[in-house]
Amino acid sequence: MNTTKFFRNVIPLILFTLFYSCSSNNNEKLFDIIQPINVVAGNETEFVISDLFYSENYELKFDNSDVFELNHDKAENKFSITVKENFEGITLLSFKMNGNIYSIPVHSTVIDKIKFSFEPAQKYNSLTVFGSFNDWNRQQFVMNDEDSDGVYDISIPLMPGSYQYKFFGDGTEIVDPNNPNKVPNGFGDFNSVLTVSERHSGKSFLHIDSYENNVITFIYEKENQTGSLTNNNIVALLNNKTISKDKIRNEGEKISIDLSGKELNGENLLRVAVTKDGQSTNIQNVLFVNGKPAGEKFTWHDGIIYSLLIDRFNDGDESLNNPIQHDSLHMKANYNGGDLQGIIDKLNDGYFSDLGINIIWISPVYDNPNEAYKEHPAPRRWFSGYHGYWPISPTRVEEKFGTMEKVKELVNVAHSKGIKILLDFVSNHVHDQSPLFEQHPEWFGTLELPDGRLNLRYWDEFRLTTWFEPYMPSFDYQSSQEAIEYMTDNAVWWLKETGADGFRHDAVKHVPNEFWRALTKKIKKEIAVPRNTKVYQVGETFGSYELTSSYVNNGQLDAQFNFNLYNVAQAAFIDPEYDFADLDLDMQKTFYFYSPLHVMANIMDSHDKNRYMAYADGDLDLSQWSAVEEGWNNPPKVDNQTSYDKAELYYAYMHTIPGLPVIYYGSEFGMTGASDPDNRRMMRFGDELNGSEKEMLENVQQIVKLRREHSALRYGDYYTVKADKNCYAFIRSDLNERLLVVLNKSEMPKFMNFDPPEVYNVSKVTNLITNETIELTNGEAGITIPAIGWRVFKLQ
Repeated sequence: MNTTKFFRNVIPLILFTLFYSCSSNNNEKLFDIIQPINVVAGNETEFVISDLFYSENYELKFDNSDVFELNHDKAENKFSITVKENFEGITLLSFKMNGNIYSIPVHSTVIDKIKFSFEPAQKYNSLTVFGSFNDWNRQQFVMNDEDSDGVYDISIPLMPGSYQYKFFGDGTEIVDPNNPNKVPNGFGDFNSVLTVSERHSGKSFLHIDSYENNVITFIYEKENQTGSLTNNNIVALLNNKTISKDKIRNEGEKISIDLSGKELNGENLLRVAVTKDGQSTNIQNVLFVNGKPAGEKFTWHDGIIYSLLIDRFNDGDESLNNPIQHDSLHMKANYNGGDLQGIIDKLNDGYFSDLGINIIWISPVYDNPNEAYKEHPAPRRWFSGYHGYWPISPTRVEEKFGTMEKVKELVNVAHSKGIKILLDFVSNHVHDQSPLFEQHPEWFGTLELPDGRLNLRYWDEFRLTTWFEPYMPSFDYQSSQEAIEYMTDNAVWWLKETGADGFRHDAVKHVPNEFWRALTKKIKKEIAVPRNTKVYQVGETFGSYELTSSYVNNGQLDAQFNFNLYNVAQAAFIDPEYDFADLDLDMQKTFYFYSPLHVMANIMDSHDKNRYMAYADGDLDLSQWSAVEEGWNNPPKVDNQTSYDKAELYYAYMHTIPGLPVIYYGSEFGMTGASDPDNRRMMRFGDELNGSEKEMLENVQQIVKLRREHSALRYGDYYTVKADKNCYAFIRSDLNERLLVVLNKSEMPKFMNFDPPEVYNVSKVTNLITNETIELTNGEAGITIPAIGWRVFKLQ
């Protein structure tokens, strides 16, 4: 038996359920709704119970099952589950705690093994395959030539999706010579690309239908399946409890669930899915707020994040301006004058409200050094701590930004405008000027490795101990529980002291899971549960779906930035030859890990990424993952009007897919830029923008408004209609509406015959921007999408 240990890798299908308190139901005692867990049939998977739900104690007893074997380690508060070989579908794991019986959906999948083969032209002592499926670990998958025919191979279980990979022989990376599909890797070479298709060819989807008189109905769409649907094929839960079979009725493909008699005050989540013939539908997630479908009262699913660097946004108090004096320090890497008052001024001016965002993530407010420091990698330029990520105090605010009172004022003004604030918390490291490093050197790792190398920027090889710079000591949390206690207490202090609503967490993958468990437990115990509120935490991790999701669950973080999906989306929209079908495969993979109703953060660019406009305008190509020298020596500028259309198209995509869109300051009007620090130019407003930038800003405001006004774009399911080299079309449906989104990256208009599913009973579609209505003829609507354009239609 293959054994795969996933300590706390819950692979959360329904991350968003983290937020919903069940206090509205008198017989519910859990703060969290337990996320479904994913397992691979025949493999043992281990879970940390505190990752599933918060509780002061975990005195529970699991029920037995004919489908899986379960081992409960009470001392370690873990359990392992092994589902029978070849079992595919959704089953339930039930347990009893505090006199209540709860159920956890268990989604079991059979994953096919994919064979990699390579016939090298020379002899290698060691030959491996590595790629995005194993975080580019060069040692893990060793290839062998067992029959001595000169062909080395290995079979690896892979989920459906798009993967980049290479071979690795005696220290040399090798592109697969037999695979013509390859993409630039940003380091002057290429990666081979493998696409793994879905196991089942027939579509299986559960559509939401209606809600009337406390009865909610769904329509089951099936292809290539035989036999009738029975109640045994249906899994239905309200919050953490199964709905009794007598409340479920199915007539052919129509499923009705009677919610009468259920207490629906507060927030309550209904989850429904169908498993038949080894194939499961999507899990339909219907959130009710005070008995009504969600969409009116704010939940974190409604969030639209605006990301800004304090120093580069707006100068509101010139008396604070005091850049670092150093003859080798360029202004690009120095303080430029932005401050907390500048953000407050723009809150009061209505800039954020006009844009339509409702969350602001501000860069770190910590006090940073008043000296410049030389970057270790060549060409060793000098930098200041203008960005905030070199903390020298765990409690002081950078004097060039303002004071602690000014932070509080910013939070209060934002709240008065209906805007929430996320602080940027740095848990991985400090600057060597920090008293923490001087007073507690035992809390930190050493810079020197046993072999004499400096442990600098080994992002994966020494993921939990590597230093970013010689003057930035990294915590060694694995060796110091005291450091974990101090820093998690410090994070809670910042929330209480400032009144902020949550965190963006820096460098998450370089901090062990135990830290995030300790932090989230304290936040729930001291803030979330007593105040019956939700504290949103989003992290930054560059790595595989498996690594990224291992930090995302009820016991750790609510979300991370979805760099995995971003990487594919960026290629799909920029490269005319890249097929949207690959993006759709990765979209479905995102749903596997986080569900369609998740709060992962979707980006277009960021302070760590090249600006999207630099790619759209052709100043950078997709091979340039790093464009530092371009930023210093030949900084991009926008030359082509169509580049603004390309950026708007990506904004339309980002605001119509599941998850929280993130607007990086300046990108709302098309600011360009290469790598750090060129991607951190000073923000511009009003008449500082040219005509094209002003027009793009207005169009982006319209896109943001569309998301805010239509709940299906925030809470709806996701049904793919079309995905090819030019167009991507999908339907988002909730109990309030059905919307069709069509995106066209081609430089030519595209015509599409839209053939909606029969179960929708569509007679016409209405353009939400122009109000133009198109009647269906013979069940189809002829739709024209402009070049590099988008449309959103309401199905009626």
